[in-house]
Amino acid sequence: MEKATFAGGCFWCMVTPFEELPGIHGIVSGYTGGSVTNPTYEEVKKGTTGHYEVVEITFDPEVFPYEKLLELYWPQINPTDPEGQFHDRGSQYRTAIFYHNVRQQELALSSRKAVEDSGRFDKPIVTEILPAERFYPAEEYHQDYHKKNVKHYKEDREKSGRDEFITEHWQVTDV
Repeated sequence: MEKATFAGGCFWCMVTPFEELPGIHGIVSGYTGGSVTNPTYEEVKKGTTGHYEVVEITFDPEVFPYEKLLELYWPQINPTDPEGQFHDRGSQYRTAIFYHNVRQQELALSSRKAVEDSGRFDKPIVTEILPAERFYPAEEYHQDYHKKNVKHYKEDREKSGRDEFITEHWQVTDV
């Protein structure tokens, strides 16, 4: 098993694209990249801890290669927005790929280059490729939030503008 860690704005929205796929053994919402030990959601939400909201995915690379995770990651985000994602603003909602080994780093850099070279965006790609740091799981009520709070999750996602952006810029219609 390996780990993959992705920041794509609100961690609730970053769970669904990866769940229930063969080879995915777990997805945990949490925080990484900051200076505060054991941060709480309330602390991270303020944007003062340096942490990103992330999902940590445990996967079997023999069944679901890291390259496929990257292929799923990019169309979930606006990689040109340095100030957050969609209606979630602040450093805690920036995009980043946190690599766990040299191979992941190389693949992440290559995938970012492919997005840059695609001509899909007229602004620079700002998604960072960073070494994985200590991961802190978010509070239990954030885990599988989209299943526990279906109505609120759907309303929040709808008003965020994420799905419209994905459809317009990535030509993905099944979001």
